[in-house]
Amino acid sequence: MGIISWIVMGLIAGVLAKVIMPGDDPGGLIVTILLGIAGAFVGGFLATQLGLGNFTGFNLGSLAIAVGGALVLLIGYRFVKK
Repeated sequence: MGIISWIVMGLIAGVLAKVIMPGDDPGGLIVTILLGIAGAFVGGFLATQLGLGNFTGFNLGSLAIAVGGALVLLIGYRFVKK
């Protein structure tokens, strides 16, 4: 995937994660994109380790993995914040 694809995937995954887990989380557009990109890395690593699949490009499976990773990061952020 190219850099533009990572940014678009990060934006979509970050927005979906924030919609699924609404709350008082900091950040605007840039933080949401970074959350989604980091979520793609975390989700891809976890999915590969658990044998559930891998992050292969811009498709629905990869989007689901990225959103799952972003949710893990949001849960971790909220846990540390408290």
